[in-house]
Amino acid sequence: MEKEIDILLVEDNEHEARLAIMGLESRNLADRVFHVEDGEEALEFIFANGRYDTRHGQRNPKLILLDLKLPKVNGLEVLREIKTNARTKSIPIVLLTSSQEDRDVVMGYELGVNSYIVKSINFSAFCKDIVDVALYWTVLNLLPAQQETLSL
Repeated sequence: MEKEIDILLVEDNEHEARLAIMGLESRNLADRVFHVEDGEEALEFIFANGRYDTRHGQRNPKLILLDLKLPKVNGLEVLREIKTNARTKSIPIVLLTSSQEDRDVVMGYELGVNSYIVKSINFSAFCKDIVDVALYWTVLNLLPAQQETLSL
């Protein structure tokens, strides 16, 4: 039996979120894509509290696609919270951002990001990048078994 694949997309730009979801759906790379628009909501989703307290006992996403510049809680802080928690630190996180600043790249990797991708401004290249990243992290990459479900 194949495991179901959930992807969490944390993106405040509605247009970019729609493009990413379209790309993922076009290749059937996830059973479910959850989209949240800010860092606070992302943390609530991951840690099953606040608006998402009914998620207790549900699967963790197999991949988190995380924008860097987010309202309420920025992407680096979201990354820090997830990667410093024993129950969530093995979830692969890909930073998808328009920032090419060295300090953002360095900080992302220091905090434990698995990959740092600069968003393409070209529609087809952006969709291809999303598909390639999701294909690698959800199909090719092997994850530890303990990361599968929330045990909060």
